[in-house]
Amino acid sequence: MNDLLAADGLQLLREFALRSPLCLFDFDGTLAPLVPDPDSVALPHPIQLRLHQLQQRVPVGIVTGRSLADIGARLEFRPDYLIGNHGLEGVPGERRAHAALLEACAGWRALLAPQLAAIDPGIWLEDKRFSLSLHYLQARDHARAEAALAALFERLDPAPRVIPGKYLFSLLPAGRGDKGEAVQQLLRYTAAGAALYVGDDVTDEDVFRLERPDILSVRVEPSAASAARWYIADHEAMLPLLDTLLDVVPQRDPAALSRSNAP
Repeated sequence: MNDLLAADGLQLLREFALRSPLCLFDFDGTLAPLVPDPDSVALPHPIQLRLHQLQQRVPVGIVTGRSLADIGARLEFRPDYLIGNHGLEGVPGERRAHAALLEACAGWRALLAPQLAAIDPGIWLEDKRFSLSLHYLQARDHARAEAALAALFERLDPAPRVIPGKYLFSLLPAGRGDKGEAVQQLLRYTAAGAALYVGDDVTDEDVFRLERPDILSVRVEPSAASAARWYIADHEAMLPLLDTLLDVVPQRDPAALSRSNAP
């Protein structure tokens, strides 16, 4: 992996920015810092401000594992595109069998919820309607909680797609799309010639693995296991990345400006 904010990376970013790319960002751990209580996450105002400024030049989207109802309440501006539930909600032009997704998640919750306290009272279940997240950061024994949850997931019917994260598991309907599919659908829908995608977690690897020349994929924090070619050091590097974009992205056609709300 190579540092996007080093000399070679900055030159690439400047050249890529001339294509007026669709700029897409994960939320937790990327735009917002990771905190022990996911419900207390807030998007820092300096980042909100820069995103809104960037939106005056190029379309801006957020692609998150959070539900649309959750993420919308945490923003002081309206992105051009807001994709939730790891790509299951909000993808323009996409029609899914939402009733089937709701039924599957309700069945999983009915089996899982009564058993979590017996495993560890620190585990909590987040119901996002079209997906579930099991958080075990507050568990007394992380390894035991992880193993017990994995065993429970094997009993679920229909079998979910289980995505491990940072002290959490995300359960998604199998074969029902992911962030990679969502980004590709956005590119088709917008007819954008290029996209910048920045993320930090396992679900963002679905975008990184696309390896499309028209997508510049950037991981927050380097990882030898990541498919991303470029990285920024950590969440704190988001501000200099956004400032660089504001310096180099061409002005947007006023007729195409988003009807977003100022922060």
